[in-house]
Amino acid sequence: MRVVILFGSEMGTAETVADSVADALSAHDVSVYDMSDFAVDDLDVHDFHVIVCSTYGDGDLPTGAEPFFDELDACAPDLSGLRFAVFGLGDSIYGDTFNRGGEIAAEKLVARGAIQVGEHARHDASTEIRPKEMARDWAATLPVPALTSA
Repeated sequence: MRVVILFGSEMGTAETVADSVADALSAHDVSVYDMSDFAVDDLDVHDFHVIVCSTYGDGDLPTGAEPFFDELDACAPDLSGLRFAVFGLGDSIYGDTFNRGGEIAAEKLVARGAIQVGEHARHDASTEIRPKEMARDWAATLPVPALTSA
């Protein structure tokens, strides 16, 4: 089983976090992709997906994630059996829209039949916690099926 990490970013933080998650899961076959360069047709129910997504504007998906989720909405594939986890990035100073990007990503995948697993991580830029460190710790808790070595 491969681990496919997809990031959607506006300022690059999600890409940095995606790389930290990849480092934490390096015992697996891990690939990291910018969502803007990843086709919905490439989603494979046999892979474990990690979505790293920032929040932009008034609680929107970042520009880098919009093409992927627009394609997901347009194609409306059946993603039954696809397992994924989400690491969201946001800033609690924005109140109700805090971390909405990651939540929107999860909602769209679940609406297509995918199953979210593990804790939905929500990094808050208003804290002292560094996103890369939080991501590394979070990734270590993910229920990646391949963790039981073959």
